[in-house]
Amino acid sequence: MNEKVFHVPVMSREVIEFLNPKLGGCFLDGTLGLAGHSALIAERISESGHLIALDRDEQSLAIAKSTLSGFKGRLDLVHGDFCDFDVILKKLGVDAVDGMLFDLGISSFQLDDPQRGFSFRSDGPLDMRMDQGNPVTAKDLVNTLAEEELANIIFNFGEERFSRRIARAIVQYRSHRFIETAKELEEIIFTSVPISYRRQRLHPATRTFQALRIAVNKELESLNMIMAKCAGFLKVGGRIGVIAFHSLEDRIVKDKFRALSKDGVMSLVVKKPLRPSDEEIQTNPRARSARFRVAERISCN
Repeated sequence: MNEKVFHVPVMSREVIEFLNPKLGGCFLDGTLGLAGHSALIAERISESGHLIALDRDEQSLAIAKSTLSGFKGRLDLVHGDFCDFDVILKKLGVDAVDGMLFDLGISSFQLDDPQRGFSFRSDGPLDMRMDQGNPVTAKDLVNTLAEEELANIIFNFGEERFSRRIARAIVQYRSHRFIETAKELEEIIFTSVPISYRRQRLHPATRTFQALRIAVNKELESLNMIMAKCAGFLKVGGRIGVIAFHSLEDRIVKDKFRALSKDGVMSLVVKKPLRPSDEEIQTNPRARSARFRVAERISCN
């Protein structure tokens, strides 16, 4: 495995500025990825600090371990789902942390690997699992689910207005041939939607692929779980930041932060989500949809 993978963490300046990791702090990076954010946090908390970082992807963890090899503080890299962060912290003997970060985006490392099946721009197997130990793949969903179930997934998780047409086309296609690859599914979707829809800026398969990825990895279910538990594991004065990449994720974060603020448990550090600068979008176009929300624990209640 090539461990020298180039990686640009999204909104890194804003993450450091608003989460403000300090010397000797204890910090949780719930979505380690290739350790772009964690490396910057490690610099700030230094050798007296404690960094706990989680990821479902063992390939990413292996690369991140190399990236963080120079960190002299306490480092715990854990293979696990971010929704289990409370269990992991307890096993490590950590009651609360000074800061938390959850970057909900899929990394370019995963997206660009045709064998992972996240992108319709390559002809790899239709996989989409962030954790390769997950028994359910996108191929399983498109080849086994009933038409109505598929349509509901595509509509609810992809906000795709042609969800029923796409689901119908998938079921018709698979009646005579098993759907194997990402490119094969992209072609089914492309031919199932109106010609005018094919000419729009956003590729017509984008929302369906997003929906299937969310379903395979239970992303919204996991996000709801971390948002329900996060305040209880933050020290007073500690901050949590969440980088979301689509409205479904951002709505969950916004609503929970507002509820915690209303209850007097947390305060909103930013009233509206921070967005990447024009300069960052120019250098890293995949950052354009990022939305960063931050809240601070203000009460022990």
